[in-house]
Amino acid sequence: MSKDPTEKSTRDALEIDSEPGFAVYVTMLAFNKAYKSLLDPLKLTFPQYLVMLVLWERDDLTVNDLGARLSLDSGTLTPLLKRLEVAGRVRRVRDVTDNRQVRITLTNPGRLLRTAALSVSQDILRAIGLDLERIQSLNCELALLRRGLTVSLK
Repeated sequence: MSKDPTEKSTRDALEIDSEPGFAVYVTMLAFNKAYKSLLDPLKLTFPQYLVMLVLWERDDLTVNDLGARLSLDSGTLTPLLKRLEVAGRVRRVRDVTDNRQVRITLTNPGRLLRTAALSVSQDILRAIGLDLERIQSLNCELALLRRGLTVSLK
């Protein structure tokens, strides 16, 4: 009695360890837990930390530019930026040339936080245990995955 040759591959495809989203999901859970323990002393959430990283690279961005860099819409970004402003880390100001745009700039305490945050990146890299070349390679592979999902599933 011969079996259908696709039966095993179909069954394997529906196993959790064959699901690419599962590997990414559980890895993100581990990242969230690791970052939370490192960011709590700085009174930052992970999304706030990402905003700060972008602003430390290039200060004085519009909300739209910041959202594009982080792949976040303004509905997600605005409350996050308001909390950072209340905490004294950023300033939100209407653009003088285009009143529809809001510009985000670091405050002095926001700039100074960068020094304390250096250890976060170092601790994460140490915990991952991979060299920078391998991490860059993984980042490229993840970018390909993301691009494939955003382009082919529209």
